[in-house]
Amino acid sequence: MFTNDQRQKERTGKYGSPRLQYLQELVAQFQNASDEETKEKVVASLGNFAYDPYNYTFFRQLNILELFLDCLTESNERLVEFAVGGICNACADPTNASVVTQCDGIPLVIQCLSSPVRNTVNYAIGSLYYLCSANAEDEILKPEVVDAMKRFAAAGASFSNLARAFLDRYVTSLNEK
Repeated sequence: MFTNDQRQKERTGKYGSPRLQYLQELVAQFQNASDEETKEKVVASLGNFAYDPYNYTFFRQLNILELFLDCLTESNERLVEFAVGGICNACADPTNASVVTQCDGIPLVIQCLSSPVRNTVNYAIGSLYYLCSANAEDEILKPEVVDAMKRFAAAGASFSNLARAFLDRYVTSLNEK
């Protein structure tokens, strides 16, 4: 369920942490973590907060989108999965999509298309769907990305519908121009 200020006050209660403070604590916990499991849990939690537009301003204020992008360069597949999931959740918002684009995140998301983890591929397709704007078309609609989307669409796997939606929206419209 999406949050607003009133609902947030009700859910936080008298002794709870305000959302900004809680997210800030999660970022600090990630930065101070020495073990991979803690990092995975924090990034998964942050990715879940990316569902709610109420948190988008906080995400930009705390550079959480940049934290997700940094995680995409890690060798830990679970960390990559949770980070690209957070990007996918947040990029439905054009301002967040712009942050990812400006931080050179598109090539990192494209790399996720070749992941052995199904969820990572699914989140990468969804992210690219949201990131593919007039400013990013040239970077995303490269032949290798379009070919990958065509393979995913034909595969009948869990992400084939999403790949078809991407192709219908961006590739078919390009062919009609």
